[in-house]
Amino acid sequence: TCSATVTVEDNVAPIAICQNATVVLDASGNGSITTSDIDNGSNDACGIASMSLDQTSFDCSNVGANTVTLTVTDNNGNVSTCSATVTVQDNTVPTAVCQDTTIQLDASGNGSITTSDIDNGSNDACGIASMSLDQTSFDCSNVGANTVTLTVTDNNGNVSTCSATVTVQDNTAPTAVCQNATVVLDASGNGSITTSDID
Repeated sequence: TCSATVTVEDNVAPIAICQNATVVLDASGNGSITTSDIDNGSNDACGIASMSLDQTSFDCSNVGANTVTLTVTDNNGNVSTCSATVTVQDNTVPTAVCQDTTIQLDASGNGSITTSDIDNGSNDACGIASMSLDQTSFDCSNVGANTVTLTVTDNNGNVSTCSATVTVQDNTAPTAVCQNATVVLDASGNGSITTSDID
């Protein structure tokens, strides 16, 4: 008789199977995935030892399509990879914060405001793209309280609004212009004038 050593080797790489995934960022602008989000049934006859991803965390800079790689290692050290697309979405509306304001009409009876007069710290984790007001100009017909709406749009197109009161005041005194007048007394020694004679 004799004996021999039979060395059994597993040189077959595991089968890495990926699936695409979507990540919705939270209010702070962050999101993440795990291997289970990307793995779609990777397998190996001798068993899977581990799986890993080359990227698991995402933020506002990743909005859109991102390619990630899943690495699958079997129990005998054989490695296989596959790729998937992770679509990152920012669906969180910005926080619109308004403040009331008061404006004085000028001598011509006009006044105006800008978004900075109404905005009181509107914010968004992914940044503000623009702000606008539904009314910026005021005149004598607006004296008193007026409701305006501030529209805030973030860098990914999400929109939020808030309202504020714009109090319009006319504190400009009128310009009084007088003219002299002559009154001729009548036979009874009386005469009179009206405001139009002096104005």
